[in-house]
Amino acid sequence: MNDPLQRVFLVDDDPGVIKGLTRLLRAAGYDAVSFNSAQEFISRYNPDTPGCLILDISMPGITGLELQDWLMQTDSPLPVIFLTGHGDIPASVQAMKRGAVDFLTKPVDETDLFEAILEASRRYRQQIAARDQLKTIKARLAMLTPRERQVLEHVVDGKLNKQIADVLGTVEKTIKVHRARVMRKMGVQSLAELVRLAERAGIGAAPPPGTASLQPPNPAGRWPE
Repeated sequence: MNDPLQRVFLVDDDPGVIKGLTRLLRAAGYDAVSFNSAQEFISRYNPDTPGCLILDISMPGITGLELQDWLMQTDSPLPVIFLTGHGDIPASVQAMKRGAVDFLTKPVDETDLFEAILEASRRYRQQIAARDQLKTIKARLAMLTPRERQVLEHVVDGKLNKQIADVLGTVEKTIKVHRARVMRKMGVQSLAELVRLAERAGIGAAPPPGTASLQPPNPAGRWPE
């Protein structure tokens, strides 16, 4: 097993499935951590622990789709693989639209399962890299003065230096100085690169999914522990 993402969380209310998958995953070198319900998983989940989630879709109480929705609302990077004997086409379409890695049926083919886990590992690394990049961008933005931030927003909006000067009530030469400082503090060499970084942070464009607007839900409010 050469997958760097070694921990796999299992959530299924069928003890036989949990036992079989745990044995299979551990034999392949994975650290399998099992839960008998979505509520149990929520109560013990640490978002800082890397891994992927193999999740049954049809369970008493909180369903697999509801747990997937909760992970999305909390901006969790944990990739989800659905494994079910009760899935239907609408459920699988809904799960995939929400970003599920795969939708496998029981009894699962081992090759399909391990390929899905490897894909989940790839997605997890991509998401963590994107999150780290966003953190860096926000740290650079925090170094800008209020005036520099204004100039940045107008630049990203497509305004020329003269237009920005008119809006801010100053002269074009001053805007050029601010603009040069913005470029330096943001660590970019071109306008295109500056625009990409700004848009990644939600400036001048709608923020990318998972970076803003979602408020983490309170599981205890909806699903008592």
